Amino acid sequence: MDNRKVVLIGTGMVGMSFAYACLNQNACDELVLIDINREKAIGEAMDLNHGLAFSHTAMRIYAGEYSDCKDADIVVICAGVNQKEGESRLELLSRNAQVFESIVTPVVNSGFNGIFLVATNPVDIMTRITYKMSGFDPKRVIGTGTTLDTARLRYLLGKYFHIDPRNMHAYVIGEHGDSEFVPWSQALIATKPLYDVITDNKDKFNFSELEKISTQVRTSAQQIIKAKQATYYGIGMAIVRIIRAIFQNENSVLTISSKMSNEYALKDVFIGNPCIINRTGVCSILELSLERDEAKKLRESAAILNESYSSLNLK
Repeated sequence: MDNRKVVLIGTGMVGMSFAYACLNQNACDELVLIDINREKAIGEAMDLNHGLAFSHTAMRIYAGEYSDCKDADIVVICAGVNQKEGESRLELLSRNAQVFESIVTPVVNSGFNGIFLVATNPVDIMTRITYKMSGFDPKRVIGTGTTLDTARLRYLLGKYFHIDPRNMHAYVIGEHGDSEFVPWSQALIATKPLYDVITDNKDKFNFSELEKISTQVRTSAQQIIKAKQATYYGIGMAIVRIIRAIFQNENSVLTISSKMSNEYALKDVFIGNPCIINRTGVCSILELSLERDEAKKLRESAAILNESYSSLNLK
């Protein structure tokens, strides 16, 4: 804990948005950049280092090799091909699965014994692939899951209800993709159920707006990609939020992608759900008291992920 070391694999827009946010938030003490294009990793490290004088940290930042993973606390994987306009996250699967073959094995061979944090899409399946290839305890293999989707949801709910988003307690669960959904039965403003807030204020709020918000959350990524070709700032900050929860042993609840072990009667699949995160990784998975239709949506989302993963025929 004296030296918080993170290795970032993949210095594309997502990876460097994370690195920049990491520097500004002083989220670690040592940040190693690895990329198939080493020259780019070197240039990115130089650029970040030139901003150290304006930051509140003495972070060590440098381009490295897989051998640098040996004593790292967290390896963040952002490497992969970009999502194209109109392309679903699941369509990225076959291309990014090949990329991971060249990443996970050398990381493990370095002697790395920390926590994998995966951001590459489709993140639920890529996290499961990382677990499969690494042989690690599933508690130490985490995907960003629906962390960003949940942040988008809370922002939109806060805007609609005129409440600080930090006081909106609502989650997006399921696949980080088209089958994700909001279990509205679990949504609260402070300690008051969202359903009750709307019922008590029918002159100001209505239930139909909730589904509009849910759709807006689900389609946000495609809207951003259409406008600027990629999404990276939000997910970069989401990654920092997760590593801070790990390093500070926070026991914070975040909707990361983790391996189900009979929660909701689901096994093996990695899927977005509220989990308690601390220095060990996934401390525990919170099984929500879902309504029948919500439980059905989660099963359907898990089935989509299982089918896509099975199509890879990984040994």
